[in-house]
Amino acid sequence: MKRCSITPREGWQQKVESVGLVFHTPEGEQMDRPYWDESAAYAFTAAEIDTLEAAGNELQTMCLAAAQHIIDNKRYAELDIPWAAIPLIEWAWNNEPPAIYGRFDLSWAGAASGQAPKLLEYNADTPTSLLEAAVVQWHWLKDMPEGLVSSRPDQFSSIHEKLIAKWKDLDNYLAKPVYFAALDYPEDQLTTVYLRDTAEQAGLKTLQMYMSEIGWNSDVQGFLDPNEDQMFSIFKLYPWEAMLAEEFGPHALDTYQSVRWIEPIWKMLLSNKGILPILWELYPGHELLLEAHFDSPKNMHSYVKKPLLSREGANITLVRPDAQAIETDGPYGGQKMVYQALAPEAVFAEANGKPRYPVLGVWMIDQECCGLGVRESAGPITDNLSSFVPHFFV
Repeated sequence: MKRCSITPREGWQQKVESVGLVFHTPEGEQMDRPYWDESAAYAFTAAEIDTLEAAGNELQTMCLAAAQHIIDNKRYAELDIPWAAIPLIEWAWNNEPPAIYGRFDLSWAGAASGQAPKLLEYNADTPTSLLEAAVVQWHWLKDMPEGLVSSRPDQFSSIHEKLIAKWKDLDNYLAKPVYFAALDYPEDQLTTVYLRDTAEQAGLKTLQMYMSEIGWNSDVQGFLDPNEDQMFSIFKLYPWEAMLAEEFGPHALDTYQSVRWIEPIWKMLLSNKGILPILWELYPGHELLLEAHFDSPKNMHSYVKKPLLSREGANITLVRPDAQAIETDGPYGGQKMVYQALAPEAVFAEANGKPRYPVLGVWMIDQECCGLGVRESAGPITDNLSSFVPHFFV
């Protein structure tokens, strides 16, 4: 694994826009580079890609076992799961309504580090940066500058094909149309539009709307779209914990068994950072895991303190001996905290010598690891100002 400095394609902005990435250079953000950053690329060996794929598949197996453990042992309170959601979580777990995708975020400096990839967290409910991983970097690969590598490069991504195949499998299971709903944020809309496109390519009839346009009708005891048609199959890019806090949250629970919500409600167990100490408890010392605990760092001297439900690097505290703690602000204060050991250092130098910190997002489609996206930051905490950098392997 190495970081390569390269010259961006001429007219790269128009090229990424042509495949759907319209917010490649966010306006008003204090970023030192674009969100889509093709001034660099990460090069992997085929063996390193095999390692990441195997890690994703093993972590998925471990996380499903951890979810079963939480259910069997009623450990919901440790994850601050609302009591009203528990019967539906257990129903969904046993009845297996459709689950489409998720993304493990891993820290790794490659095989030369002598370490295995380490799990940072599992974005199991509402992961974004999907289009970038599945489509945008693939088109970049086809335009890769000559001379960057001597042999023909490849890329770890069968995300697009796997998504279409999954929607086809679900065709007879989902009432039509399948609705795709998200908040009015560019990144959320981009991900939802792309997922809708894969469903359309699979032959499913779909409609798209904002989450705020979903209405509740007490007469029919159902959710309605803006045309007053009742909705039965809904992909929502909106976290379950936020949904349940909404005014219509109780209705989502009351009608859960008659509406196909994607992702299913049991994903609340895996998208919660409380899964990290439970994994460590079940698999102590596992090479893919970092030590993690509820409530306190125990005997750890270098660690990260994370809220159970934070996103985009918000409300994080990074502690190292003999160094000032690094803290980020955000809207998730007051939550229960999880303490996770710092991962072995994964930092690469750009051409000017400044450090760059990559996080490797490995994508799970239908429980199978099938792709990679790299987010890169100027510091050790990945946040909403981090760039997406393409990758290849030879």
